[in-house]
Amino acid sequence: MTEVAFHFNAPDPVAYACRLLRKAVGAGAKVIVTGAPATLKQLDGALWAVSPTDFVPHCLMRGDPRVIAASPVILTTRVDSAPHREVLLNLGGAIPQGFDTFQRVIEVVSLDEDDRLAARARWVEYTRLGYTLRRHDLVLQEGA
Repeated sequence: MTEVAFHFNAPDPVAYACRLLRKAVGAGAKVIVTGAPATLKQLDGALWAVSPTDFVPHCLMRGDPRVIAASPVILTTRVDSAPHREVLLNLGGAIPQGFDTFQRVIEVVSLDEDDRLAARARWVEYTRLGYTLRRHDLVLQEGA
């Protein structure tokens, strides 16, 4: 069964996603990132702006098929045609269609009240579907 984790209280979800992706790629993971087009565009720009030693190889799903096949991180609004099913990083407000075909799903939740409400609805739906959820509170982690 897919492992689902919520990472709550991300002050800047895009910056947090950059850190998560750098760590995941460093560990050899392949990640599909989904979200709204504007969020993915912002993430794409942020990933290109990191230092050369921290660069995270990535591409947009609508890119060259050879680049997509070689990229450990793929940014897409839809996961149905994703080339791998290891980790799904959701920066969107809804549960991605096909999430259950991935080994792991990470839901990033900001401090924004609308985002938190949408996350609560996703939490309830995952629970209703029978998933055991893990919670990571980023505020508590920083204070530890």
